[in-house]
Parts: sequence; C-alpha cells; structure tokens
Amino acid sequence: MRILVTGGAGMVGSHSAEFFALENPKNKVIVLDNLMRSKIFGYDKASVEFNWNYLKKFKNITRIKGDVRNDKDVAKAVGKGVDVLIHTAGQPGVPSSVRMPKEDFSINAFGTLNVLEAVRKKSQDTIVVYCSTNKVYGENVDKIPLQELEKRYTFKDTAGVSEEMCTDLTGHTPYGVSKLVGDLYVQEYSHIYKMKTGVFRMSCTYGTRQFGFEDQGWVAWFIIATLFNKPITIYGNGKQVRDMLYADDLVDAFNRFINSDLKRGLFNIGGGPDNTISLIEFIEELQILTGKKPKVNFSDLRPSDQKVYITDTAKLKKILNWEIKTPVKEGIRKLTAWIKDNESYFS
Repeated sequence: MRILVTGGAGMVGSHSAEFFALENPKNKVIVLDNLMRSKIFGYDKASVEFNWNYLKKFKNITRIKGDVRNDKDVAKAVGKGVDVLIHTAGQPGVPSSVRMPKEDFSINAFGTLNVLEAVRKKSQDTIVVYCSTNKVYGENVDKIPLQELEKRYTFKDTAGVSEEMCTDLTGHTPYGVSKLVGDLYVQEYSHIYKMKTGVFRMSCTYGTRQFGFEDQGWVAWFIIATLFNKPITIYGNGKQVRDMLYADDLVDAFNRFINSDLKRGLFNIGGGPDNTISLIEFIEELQILTGKKPKVNFSDLRPSDQKVYITDTAKLKKILNWEIKTPVKEGIRKLTAWIKDNESYFS
C-alpha cells in the first residue's frame, strides 16, 4: 500500500507512519510536514524535528517537507495516487486558535479540503482517515450534569459522550469550528464522491515523542515541567477530568477501520470511563513517578475549558472490535521515561 500521513512529524502522525512502515516492509509511507509546531506555540527550540529525524531510519518512509495548504507540496506527496490518507496535520491549540483565527482556519479547514481534493483527483479509491476532536461538540458537553467528588468531577447521569451528541447551537472556540469544518468535509466526500472515509473525534491523546506546551499537549507539558522544575498553571480547581488515549491505541483503531468493510465511519475515540484522570490525580501520580513535587499554581478556569470529557467508546468496540491496550498509568510511565531519555530537548 501507498500511505500518505500528513502532519507526519507530529505525535499521532509519527506513530501512524511508524506503524505502517513496520506492518509490512512493502508498504510505501509518505510523510508530509511543514515542521511548524514550535513556531505556532512560540517555542525557541526544535520539537517535532526529533520525530522527523526519527522517521529517517525507515527505508520505506519518504519524508517531504511541505504544507497541506500548498498545492505543489500536496501534489508531490500524493504523486500518482495513494491507497490511504491519514490526515493528522493541523493547528491543535485552542488558545492559539483564539490568537490567530485566520491561520487556524487556513490550516484546519482549508488544509483538509486541499488534501481531500488532491487525493480525490488522483485516486478516488483512497481511504481517508481524519483526526477530528471532541471540541466539535463545543459547550454542549457542559450541559451534562456533573457530580463533584474529593479529587475530581464526574458525569452524573452518563458514562460518556457518544456520537449522538449535537454539534450545533453552541459555542466551539475557533479551533472547534475549524476542526468541525474539516470533519464535515471528510464525511461529505464519502457521501458525494463515494470515498471511504473515517472520522475519529479524539479525546486527550498522548504518547511518546510528544512535545507538549501549556497551550496544547498538557500531559507531556506537566511531565516536562515537573522533571525540569518549571511552573505549572492549573486553570480551575484541578478536579477537571479527561479520558486518556495512548497514541498506539489510536493508530490501532485507524488500522481496523482501514481494513474493515465499512464504506464510512464516524467514531468518538478516547480512553473511555476506565482510563480517566483528574489534573489533581495526575499531579499526584507524577510526584510518585518522579520523586519531585511539581510547582503548581492555580488560576481562573478558562471559558473554553470543559470540566469533564469522557468518551463513550461503545460504537468503536461494537463495530471495529477495538479495545484500549494501554492503561492510563502505564501510558504516563512510558511518556515520562521517554522524556527522561531525551532531556536535551526539554531542559
């Protein structure tokens, strides 16, 4: 197979590229990335360049430095056509989308349409996998009644958010809007052009080779800050809860969809009710793992922050026979060990 991974130097993209390169040495994996992550988040050191160089060791991976918004770059990556497109490229930060909404839209919305059109024109049989987000549900998630416990909030009357939740009539943040535009376009290409497309509305995804900043990638950021004595700001009281999705488990779901008989798919994907953690609990776990007490400050809850997000993964389990293989504490240990092993990138 010929597999194009956009945003292939990112955490999800690099795990996807690695998986398909190793799955079959006959696979041809093309990675497209503009290496903009550090610039977007105002970081003065290299970040995803690590993943870019990491992928160089695979003989069946071709790396192309380019932008999903640039026709020539995309055409070069698509070539005469690809069997699979895994579209992970995106502007992933909520605060950064507020600071630069036009840039956010151009990357997430136009960039998605641009890549879709390129593969459709060259190879309409291309299977498309799109990395969407739970932010497409916006503030509708906040309408779910909550229960407050000692160290966490939890949903009161439901186990998790299903694909039936409405995306309309609510605030989203510019990031939620731009990702929803891409989400809908990917679905539409299945309906109107008969392409096989899978939309994965992702929860809190983390894993090795993740370069976290305060604005995005908080799991890695909390670990980095703890290990290297940097201050952590928690917005709110720290009882906010997320379900944690390890990158390898996400890619497993991609692979199951690609090899399924489905014509199209729309899935909420996350760690689910059994892999949740609050910010307070995460800080406590870090102290145990590292032997260091994180430097934590508290500030006001930000308007766009959900107090709880937990994914209902029942549809994924039923249709793709998918299960989480990496429990949350095991995943945190793996990421912590990787950051320790690569401290020159963070200290």
